[in-house]
Amino acid sequence: MTWNEALILGLIQGLTEFLPVSSSGHLEIGKALLGVEMKEDLSFTVLVHFATVLSTITVFFTDIRDLGKGVFAFKWNKETSYVARILVSMIPVLAIGIFFKDEVEGLFSGNLVLVGSALLLTAALLVSTQLVKSGKKRIPLPDAFIMGIAQAIAVIPGISRSGATISTGLLLGNDRDEVARFSFLMVLLPIIGAALLDILSISGEGHSSTVPVVALVTGFLAAYISGFLACRWMIRLVRRGNLYWFALYCAIVGIISIIAA
Repeated sequence: MTWNEALILGLIQGLTEFLPVSSSGHLEIGKALLGVEMKEDLSFTVLVHFATVLSTITVFFTDIRDLGKGVFAFKWNKETSYVARILVSMIPVLAIGIFFKDEVEGLFSGNLVLVGSALLLTAALLVSTQLVKSGKKRIPLPDAFIMGIAQAIAVIPGISRSGATISTGLLLGNDRDEVARFSFLMVLLPIIGAALLDILSISGEGHSSTVPVVALVTGFLAAYISGFLACRWMIRLVRRGNLYWFALYCAIVGIISIIAA
């Protein structure tokens, strides 16, 4: 992998992790176009995913700090309640990771028909959010679980995680600001957990990176900076309800992917 390929893949990861266009789907398309197989070097995959986690922590640092203070007060309060809802939202994706790990990995095989079809589904979800009025709910426990189911379904390449969770939260009648915040915070622990599993896999197999250091650093910085900007931009877009263009984009890319396949 060259530094410019790492730059492109890092930008794809950072931008599409937070924008409702599916990072996994775009990485599959990017790998197909560049002829790069990221699974051959897990160190790069882990690094760019860690970069997006770090960008989320940067954007929501104050929120995460306040939640931590509330939890370590060791009493039931609004922060503890919020963290409990995040933990409940993780149950579906945890179940998928434990019981269907091999099946999920089998989906990442460069199947552009699957990616294209899933992108069309993402487009439909985004359009649906424009047809409902913003509610006032603050994501009760059942809604957190349902958003977790949406996150679990988004393991399919082409279905946007942020698009699925945000659309689900809005369709359930929750407040736009609250949905945007919860959608990004609920993904932190699953991504960190997946990265740790990959690190253990690398360590267990005695894996040594074949990607040059320059390419690793380039990919990390590209994913972090683009992820930071995309996360902040996405929060503003959800508040304004301006997701039409992403729906149109997903539809166009989805159709092109199916035709190209």
